[in-house]
This record gives sequence, structure tokens and C-alpha cells, in this order.
Amino acid sequence: MVNRVVVGAHYGLRDWLMQRITAVLMAVYCVSIFAYLLVQPDLNYDVWIGLFSSQTVRTFTLLFMLSLFYHAWVGIRDIVMDYVKPAGIRFVIHVLVILALLLYAIWSVEILWGM
Repeated sequence: MVNRVVVGAHYGLRDWLMQRITAVLMAVYCVSIFAYLLVQPDLNYDVWIGLFSSQTVRTFTLLFMLSLFYHAWVGIRDIVMDYVKPAGIRFVIHVLVILALLLYAIWSVEILWGM
């Protein structure tokens, strides 16, 4: 009989599923923006300003950015957990990555709503 001790780990199903969901969201956003750019006869600064002046586009862009950051966090966390064995170094890398991703998220909001 196998005695499995649960120590609070979530065994990856939730993160695997969230990475797939964020990948789909990012793909839909990229295809939508690419399609919009294909139908523009003249692509210039005014077209970009017009596109991102819409609250809907800003919201979906922020959703894309947050999906990208979460997707990156899961991937980087898994790589660090697999290849960095000393717990102290792993902790420092995790903290630095979390801080960087949070700063990127704040910066994204500032860029999108700072126009």
C-alpha cells in the first residue's frame, strides 16, 4: 500500500489548465489584432491611437498582458523548480520573477491608460 503524504502541493493540474487557457486567450487576441491590421489600408500613428483609444481594446489588451504574465510565471516557476535545487537560490529567483512581473503589470496599466 502506498502512503501518499500531502504537503500542500497542488500537483500541477490547475496550473496546466490555466496555462492552456491563457495560451488560447493570447492566441485569440493576436489573431484579432493581426486581422485588424490586415484590413487597414494605411497604418500610421493615428490608426494606432484610434485603435487604443477604445476602452474595449484597452481592456482586452490588459487581459492579454495579464494572461502573458501569468503564463510566464507558471513556465518560469516550473523551470526553476526543475533545475535549481538549492532552496535559497530558488526562493530568491521566485521573488525576483514575481517582482518583475508585478512591475510589468503596473507598467502595462500605466501605458494603456496613460494616453
